Amino acid sequence: MPKLTVEPEGVCIDLHDDETILEGLYRHGYAYRIGCRRGGCAICKVDVLRGEVDYNRPVAEKVLTDDERATGTCLSCRAVATSDVTITLREDNLRRVNPLMARFAVAQPGPVDLAD
Repeated sequence: MPKLTVEPEGVCIDLHDDETILEGLYRHGYAYRIGCRRGGCAICKVDVLRGEVDYNRPVAEKVLTDDERATGTCLSCRAVATSDVTITLREDNLRRVNPLMARFAVAQPGPVDLAD
């Protein structure tokens, strides 16, 4: 079971088998301000500092370029950790919220706005 570490907070998450990075983040109380959760909007990009990810579903080149992949950019809604992974979040695209709110956001169809 790979571990996901979120820097600079140092939050550590045990990822389930075949769970995407985003699913693990949601389960641990992180949520989008808005996003599609299916690889089309690119809001869920995070930076991989250490470790490896694989994509179990197709990712469009226009959403995540080869150059971005080479420099550690990861599309968290599609990426599955193949080893322990350390990431940093970008700006305020993902943020930590009450885990009950995160579960509610995952269950809702379409974009969700969790802004204050």
